[in-house]
Amino acid sequence: MTETGRYLFAVTRGLVDGELADVPGLRGAPLEVVERDGLQGVVCEVSLDEFGEEALVRNLEDLAWVEEVARRHDDVVRAVSARGTVAPMRLVTIYASDTSVEGQLDDLRGKLLAALDRVEDCGEWAVKVYSASAVTGSPDPIGEKPSSGVAYLQRKRDQAEARRAVDDHVTLVAEHVYAGLSEYVTAGRRLAVQDPRLSGRSEAMILNAAYLVPHISSEAFQAAADRLSERYPDVAIEVQGPWPPYSFAMLE
Repeated sequence: MTETGRYLFAVTRGLVDGELADVPGLRGAPLEVVERDGLQGVVCEVSLDEFGEEALVRNLEDLAWVEEVARRHDDVVRAVSARGTVAPMRLVTIYASDTSVEGQLDDLRGKLLAALDRVEDCGEWAVKVYSASAVTGSPDPIGEKPSSGVAYLQRKRDQAEARRAVDDHVTLVAEHVYAGLSEYVTAGRRLAVQDPRLSGRSEAMILNAAYLVPHISSEAFQAAADRLSERYPDVAIEVQGPWPPYSFAMLE
């Protein structure tokens, strides 16, 4: 008989019995709720042939497998978030049994309650700012050749100074965008900027930020982003959300 474990997607509170009945877990398994003193862990049963410790060493190197599991994990977290406050768990958080899940809810009770309180009635918004000038800088004029070694060195100095001016400008813009949006949020986090190969855009990403935005402030937040786009037409400001609060409720 195949051994099984419990895959923990998220922790929440206030779910009504049967509220997730129409949301499938991994491999079509039904979602279940493990409750402990008001905290609810959303779980499903998984085979340890696939999600056991040894199997995960192999499967986590399979990008297609990881993407499939990550999509289902996110689908469940989003479904829970649509029904109440949610603290998402990390991908492939596996326990041996419901008793083990209950023990974890007990052990992490203070941190989980603090996380849920922090993100209640809020959503996460992603803001990315791109600048073409940060990539292109000041290229050599096509076909222009220096008349002497001195002229060549001077042109290189001028180009370096121009690039520094561009870098200073885009850095200042990124700071203004981050600060301008912070007025409407509960919390904000700067994330590592993405390489163009990951972002899918040719421009350089100069800001990658996540904001925890109260639902009642969502429209004001988006309007502020629109105003900043008008103020800084030489950059592209991309705003997406609301999402479950991965950046603000996930436990370290």
